[in-house]
Amino acid sequence: MKLQLKDIVSKSILTPGKGALDDYTHSLNPYAGCSFACEYCYVRQLPLSLYREEEWGSWVDVKTNAAELLKKELSKARKKGAVTIFMSSSTDPYQPIEVKTNLTRSLLEVMLDDSPDFLHVQTRSPLVKRDIDLFKEFGDKIRVSMTIETDKEDIRKAFSPSAPPIQARMEALKAIREAGITAQAAVSPLLPCSREFPKKLKNIADRVVIDDYWMGDGSRGKRTENLGIYEIYKKTGMEKWYNPTAYKVVLRMLQQEFGDDGIYVSKPGFGPRN
Repeated sequence: MKLQLKDIVSKSILTPGKGALDDYTHSLNPYAGCSFACEYCYVRQLPLSLYREEEWGSWVDVKTNAAELLKKELSKARKKGAVTIFMSSSTDPYQPIEVKTNLTRSLLEVMLDDSPDFLHVQTRSPLVKRDIDLFKEFGDKIRVSMTIETDKEDIRKAFSPSAPPIQARMEALKAIREAGITAQAAVSPLLPCSREFPKKLKNIADRVVIDDYWMGDGSRGKRTENLGIYEIYKKTGMEKWYNPTAYKVVLRMLQQEFGDDGIYVSKPGFGPRN
């Protein structure tokens, strides 16, 4: 599938927090579209994707004026009170095109000049390591959260073949943690995994949040059901994992490794630090 890239001039860059992100004042998306094209991505069922003729994952719009807009909108927002930002909610800020554009990095530089009260960075890309130097300057006002849905590479390939390998993500998160930056593993959505998964996360993350389709897709699992991903579970022989109670088994294993602190379920795990 050939990726269609387009430079666009956006009208705004900070979106008021709402729905699952109503704990934040704003969300921030440097791009529209995502070339990782995960089969379970809830954005596939949102207008952003449904109103495009191109298949989700085949196009990415680059918001070329994002840094300029952020400088203006962030200053304006801070005059009204505390500002907490989730980056990103409907794209990956470190998808491959970021290597060329440095767009996300430019946004971090803007935020260092006029720092929000809290910044949550959500990605599944090892490229995030590139910006450790900037993350460190945010001090305790930042959390870097790496999506690691499973520790089984065959499962990753079945559900998100265009996304980065699991081991590379784990190594990146470990590097972030070792740099003194709050590192979170987002098991979101939970995919079939091994019994060793919690132990692997213990060595690389300060905290873990676990989520599934029924809690996290904004429609109690209906959006995900419409994507037809149950067929992937059938093809991989993992039908028993497509169950709203499956997360409880992994949750108990995580709690055994991490104790009572550092384990979160769904929305609270993604929220800004009080």
